[in-house]
Amino acid sequence: MTPVRLIIVGLGARARTWLQVAGANADIEIVALCDPDPAARTRAAEQFPDIPIGADIADVIGTEADAVLLCTPPGGREHQIEESCAQGLAILAEKPLADEVVTAARYVEMAEAANVHLIVGLNFRYLGVTQEMLRVLRSGAIGTPEFGRFIYERWRDGTQDWLNSYPLHMAHPMLWEQSIHHFDLMRYVYETEPTYVQAHTFNPSWTMYAGDTNVSALIGFENEMSVTYQGTWQSGHEPMNFDWRTDCSEGIVVQREMFGDLAFARRMEPELTSVALPDHTPWISDATELLKSFVTTCRGTAAPECTGRDHLQSLFMLQACILASERRSTVEIEEIRALTSPKETLC
Repeated sequence: MTPVRLIIVGLGARARTWLQVAGANADIEIVALCDPDPAARTRAAEQFPDIPIGADIADVIGTEADAVLLCTPPGGREHQIEESCAQGLAILAEKPLADEVVTAARYVEMAEAANVHLIVGLNFRYLGVTQEMLRVLRSGAIGTPEFGRFIYERWRDGTQDWLNSYPLHMAHPMLWEQSIHHFDLMRYVYETEPTYVQAHTFNPSWTMYAGDTNVSALIGFENEMSVTYQGTWQSGHEPMNFDWRTDCSEGIVVQREMFGDLAFARRMEPELTSVALPDHTPWISDATELLKSFVTTCRGTAAPECTGRDHLQSLFMLQACILASERRSTVEIEEIRALTSPKETLC
């Protein structure tokens, strides 16, 4: 088959990974690039001297292409998505799809009206550890999952040049940029949808971020699963602490590192049993598998995964956390869904 012709929009920190992953994929041909930053365009021209490079997507949208990859901040994507839909190009967008739930829902409707695929880059689904956790839970070897504890504690220095800097100015950077991954993983691994959220968001006194970097939440799901969540980007200790434990009717499964270290035990077993995981290069292996999935979506050879429509369910959880913290009360997911779909067109 001929390669999928791809336009990459945005040449910042996250694009560095995507340029490497796309360049290594024989089923992808990068046909154009764009970024408003002249320095970014200059660097790109040195690496890709023979392809069009513009300041705006409108400068390169006429290039013969099949798809676009949005490596841009979630705020202000409307023009990029409108142009892509007008040209009938499949879209792979970095998460989150937008920085407001209502805006994200509008993008989903826009893509569906144009009959184009809108896929969100939820690369953590494609980690080997995620796939193995899903397999363990589906096997029934430790029974039915009923409650979990998800801890993510990290010191994220947002001033480092290898990281995106825009989260420094977001209202809820932990939720929009990090917790969205975790919420998506809960839905994906537990194979259920959220029903309610209780939450508190805040900032420690030493924060470098304008918006809340700490999230504490209790999340309830349709299958009676409940998860206690603690996430922060401004931990008082630099090494990351990742601990995702799921308690089931006959045992537990625990992930103790973000990219690996999976183990399980049945109720009366004194020690955990490690689960063998495939070799993995952080950020590369998972992005590689995500891009492979996107290629099959573009070619119509497999059902689309990580769709914008599916992504809305995770964004509802995020918005519910914000409201629950503001109100100091439980927020039902149905209330958030109604904000984006008063006529139930998005149900």
